[in-house]
Amino acid sequence: MDTLRRSAWRVEELANVWFAMAGLSLAEKSRIALIAAKRSQRASMARLQFSPLLRWRFGSANLGNLLIVPQSLRNADPSFWPEMKLGHMGLAGIGMSLRSGSPFQIQHAPEAWVRALHGFGWLRHLEATGDDEARSLARNLTVEWTRRQRGSGIVWEPAVLGRRIISWLSHANFLLDEANIETYDAISSSLGAQIVRLAATWRDGPDGYPRLLALTGLVLSYLCVSGHDPQLDEIEKMFSAEIERQFLEDGGHISRNPAVLVDLLLDFLPTRQCFAARGRKPPSSLLQTLCDAVAFLRFMRLGDGRLARFNGVSVASPAGLATVLAYDDLFAKPLASARPSGYVNLRRGATTIIADAGVPPPFEFANAAHAGCLSFEMSAGARLLFVNGGAPASSDQDWRPQARGTASHNTMCVNETSSAKLVRHRGLEAMIGGAPIRGPLEVKSTLEEANGDLVWTASHNGYLGRFGLIHHRKMTLSASGAAIRGIDRLTGDETPLRLKSDLPYAIHFHLHPEITCRLLNSPGEAEIVTPEGQVWRFFSSGAALSIEEGIYFADSSGPRRALQFVLRGTTFGDTEVSWTVDTRA
Repeated sequence: MDTLRRSAWRVEELANVWFAMAGLSLAEKSRIALIAAKRSQRASMARLQFSPLLRWRFGSANLGNLLIVPQSLRNADPSFWPEMKLGHMGLAGIGMSLRSGSPFQIQHAPEAWVRALHGFGWLRHLEATGDDEARSLARNLTVEWTRRQRGSGIVWEPAVLGRRIISWLSHANFLLDEANIETYDAISSSLGAQIVRLAATWRDGPDGYPRLLALTGLVLSYLCVSGHDPQLDEIEKMFSAEIERQFLEDGGHISRNPAVLVDLLLDFLPTRQCFAARGRKPPSSLLQTLCDAVAFLRFMRLGDGRLARFNGVSVASPAGLATVLAYDDLFAKPLASARPSGYVNLRRGATTIIADAGVPPPFEFANAAHAGCLSFEMSAGARLLFVNGGAPASSDQDWRPQARGTASHNTMCVNETSSAKLVRHRGLEAMIGGAPIRGPLEVKSTLEEANGDLVWTASHNGYLGRFGLIHHRKMTLSASGAAIRGIDRLTGDETPLRLKSDLPYAIHFHLHPEITCRLLNSPGEAEIVTPEGQVWRFFSSGAALSIEEGIYFADSSGPRRALQFVLRGTTFGDTEVSWTVDTRA
């Protein structure tokens, strides 16, 4: 890893520019103040609702009869139990030693690991073993948790609380069947109290996925446990309203992170089943969102069947995606356009291209968004050729700023600065879970067909305020899928521009780590070779072509060294670079 850090393309230099924070505008300051005020209001309401005076409104803390057990759709890891027996517990891509005792005694563990531990999603790994020893350990750890946990902190974050309740409900038979009376009472009493606490505090979670996860846990609780029918109608309306607020018309999530949909649908699908099992009609917003989101996920898949790496998509999880897409009963019609989410899909022959043509999400939802405007990914059949860096796994979060920068994406980078800027504001980052990005403010995009070819034309103004430049990109995918013709231009806003001094630019084309390449004898020409032996040619004019090292962040083994084509030059204001990728195979 140290070698990779030293050999990476100007990582430190790019990070310094990426972190250079311009002054906040009045509108941004007002937005942050509004977010803070709403967060404070929600926190105050949560404290009031959880007070002894009002807590009774959410039902008794004593667990009623368990009416149904929701299905767990998440795949089990067969290596989890053998590793636990060896004194090792891997969660969120991070391994921790258990040699000192219980996992709940471990101190100074990474936050992602702690959240996964207290979310109890790992119960599915133990249940899948069918091993009595694994069942006994699961019960003992769950009972131990009920005796240890009090107060506040990560353990009681609404999203963690919601995930824990979903896990306990989904694996209730595993935990409670044939359990002794002490174990049964400890788990059931704690579960009842946690449901009441979640009912009072779910609003206090960060906006976006965490809050919707907490609310989903509450809806499932009310469906699965008797005695909550009086609260179910009200919470169902809130659930519907939150779904409508967070999902866009094309089925995408407001965060623009396609991977969020997989996690949400793995909970939404069992929730739909629980409504049916209780003889209740699921909310229309839930049914429509399931249908639209499945279509959107299909839209965002490349030829290898996995999601394109945009705006927070990290290490691929094909099992979860395959599970969600297996629900053909949703009758999801193919999505022709994802304009609300800001993505473009070009498919011809065996070639698929997916491109980012959207502005960043609102601040509240942009803590994982990337500065990859007008970037693209490409696959030829099942083979990935051009890929963005993607988001690093939880165990490699120190790479996150570099991964979010424009230079980690297949697009143009001007003066070694990103097309969007990180909003570094300590209070805002604490409220939403990270630094959001701002800009570009305007992105134009059209997709047309001409004689069987697909022509994507787009532009963004991310460099307008700093340099007076607009980035234009035009990509044409041939009718056969065997050729891509691209043109990248820098221009002034409306009239020809002459800068006071020339600015350097670089157009990045990151190759998947399994792809090899080499420069050819003619200037501006190179060759791409896949592991299967398929050959693609790369031609360029208007800039100097080089092969440089890059980093592929979204790999299960951690960041990997990869190669990239880079077209470098300087602009005086108006510049045009053309490039072509084609194959004769």
